[in-house]
Amino acid sequence: MQKAKVTKVSITSNLTEEQRKQLCDLLGNVELSLLYKASVHGYNASAFHKRCDLQGPTLLVAYNHSGYIFGGYTSVDYAQSGQYITDKEAFLFSVHGNHSIRINVNSEYKARLDDAGGPNFGQQLYFCYKNQPAVYSQEYCCKGMVKMIIDKTFSFNPATLYGNDTQLTECEVYKVEDDPDVSAEEKPWRNVLWTADRRAELMEIIRNHKPLMRSVSRVRILMIGPVGAGKSSFFNSINSIFTGHVTNKAMSGSAGTSLTVQFRTYPVNDGREGKPLPFVLCDTMGLEEQSGAGLDIEDISSILQGHIPDRYKFNPMAPFQPDEQKSSRPASLQEKIHCVVYVIDSTKISLMSNKLQEKLASIRRKVNSLGIAQIVLMTKVDEACPLVEENLQSVYVSSYIKSKVQEVSSGLGVPVSCVLPVKNYSQELELELNCDVLLLTALQQMLRFADDYFDDIRPVEVNPK
Repeated sequence: MQKAKVTKVSITSNLTEEQRKQLCDLLGNVELSLLYKASVHGYNASAFHKRCDLQGPTLLVAYNHSGYIFGGYTSVDYAQSGQYITDKEAFLFSVHGNHSIRINVNSEYKARLDDAGGPNFGQQLYFCYKNQPAVYSQEYCCKGMVKMIIDKTFSFNPATLYGNDTQLTECEVYKVEDDPDVSAEEKPWRNVLWTADRRAELMEIIRNHKPLMRSVSRVRILMIGPVGAGKSSFFNSINSIFTGHVTNKAMSGSAGTSLTVQFRTYPVNDGREGKPLPFVLCDTMGLEEQSGAGLDIEDISSILQGHIPDRYKFNPMAPFQPDEQKSSRPASLQEKIHCVVYVIDSTKISLMSNKLQEKLASIRRKVNSLGIAQIVLMTKVDEACPLVEENLQSVYVSSYIKSKVQEVSSGLGVPVSCVLPVKNYSQELELELNCDVLLLTALQQMLRFADDYFDDIRPVEVNPK
């Protein structure tokens, strides 16, 4: 009797080499092995579970007609347990062209429901919905006759994540494993000395800094950025380093609207009883995209030119009106801003709205017209890249962080050399060497850029006899 011939179906990934690299950058040094391909195995839940259950960490990758590649990662096995899964490492992602975003699970929320249905993330985003080549995003649930917004396990906009195109052309699931062939000693794209001696050297350089202008005793550095990007946290972090322990002098947090409602100038002392250091960090209300909210661009112009006093309370509905007597005399160079720092959350670079980008562009034009030095501080790099979260020294090895630096550079129109990744102190109780080195390096660059500004205007300050 002749045996029936069995035809083995080989499955191949839809990912290009560049797309695979982008996804691996989101995950760190990993290897992806294709487990399930919906066009081959079927868009039904049973086919998904047959191939993906008990496989360890997995990455779901969906494709739609609009060219978006998106999905989610979970570090916990699929097992059809019927339980709500806690997974702090879970995240959603999207790749569209050269842009990629990663959206971490919000703390305190369950990452997914581990049932016998199709894969879901936070019971918010369902793939292969109703055994069809479709994705479904749930924003509301019904209790009786009342329609209620569900808890947001992941904060995302469907238009940004997948272009509001719910029809899938493919859905794949990959097993995620550490890549044994990737060397931890990759060549960094910026050189940094991660030593206690280097930290001490940077602190000494900053202590002894003298502005190029003799009429200026302290460099005034203005922090500008969206709500929650980390402006106040940067001051707290620098203050912590020179105090010798973690402090929280400036109000900071993650509220939806700005916690800073006043213009604040924060000097930093060299130790609790030490002398003032040669710089002042100026904190502003956060930028918001809607009109009548957040910091007004006219207020920024007044700050730059030294007209707004410390503790002035911002009014989003009406810009600052200087006193007539004071406005008749120009502010001294000592009162003006010498370096502007744009503070950008590296986890939200690709999520920045057009309105917010337009506001930043307007501010940039004003700062350019005054010739003031500008730097971009890219915060929360540990949250953006798992490689960096594991070891902060990997920040200048990570190709993902490098791509984000380039994206910021292109979006804001500043040179790559002016974009500085940092990690502020947020949940730590003790100071950390690597964190200090990044923060102090950024501050040193701000002082250098301010000197470039002074150097440019120095001839103007010479009084004719």
